[in-house]
Amino acid sequence: MTDTFHIVIVEDDLVTRKRLGALLRQQRYTVSEAEDADQMERIIERDNPDLLLVDINLDGKDGLQITREQRAQSDIAIILLTSRSDQVDRIIGLEMGADDYVTKPFDARELLARVKALLYRVGLHRKTQAQQLEPCTMFGNWTFDPKRRRIVQEDGTAVVLTRGEFELLNAFTQHSGQVLSRSRLLQSVTHRQFVSDTRIVDVLVGRLRRKIEQDPPHPEHIITVHGEGYLFIGDDP
Repeated sequence: MTDTFHIVIVEDDLVTRKRLGALLRQQRYTVSEAEDADQMERIIERDNPDLLLVDINLDGKDGLQITREQRAQSDIAIILLTSRSDQVDRIIGLEMGADDYVTKPFDARELLARVKALLYRVGLHRKTQAQQLEPCTMFGNWTFDPKRRRIVQEDGTAVVLTRGEFELLNAFTQHSGQVLSRSRLLQSVTHRQFVSDTRIVDVLVGRLRRKIEQDPPHPEHIITVHGEGYLFIGDDP
């Protein structure tokens, strides 16, 4: 069902953004719109979407920078919107990890075909991943539900995790009580060989701590082991 997928359009031209939004909503996709990277990041943090449709020539943080940053912390699907004169940028975008591109002015049938094909692969990956996931894990006041990609408090309050946060917490819970290096955690999060900046792990750890720790500056579950990496402490001794 197409309505299970959430697409974020990142486009600073209002007319193009509204046209894309209407086209995709007609296909029963859930659609959010952002005029810049800041709005996009707030949507990702809140809703954990499946696909970014990004204009390569945004003001401020452009599509190439967005691709590089998102690819460093998640496997979210990315399609770049480019002009016909952006051939070099298209190549760079694909090398950075974008999944596809569509040239403007775009043909509606071509755009929908590319979106459908990419989301089909996303769905297959999601199904395979769910079959391989461990059952729910409890730690502190939380239950980690990997199949739904969320954590749930004792009172039933659910907190959705971004892909990067989810993959990091999944790695932690599967290796509770073990010190994991930043390099090892980075491989668990990104599965992208060209990413080498382990500071990404520190950023994701900070985000996770703000979600799961009662006092993030003094964590009880994700402990920094100086010079080595991080240690996750669950309920098991």
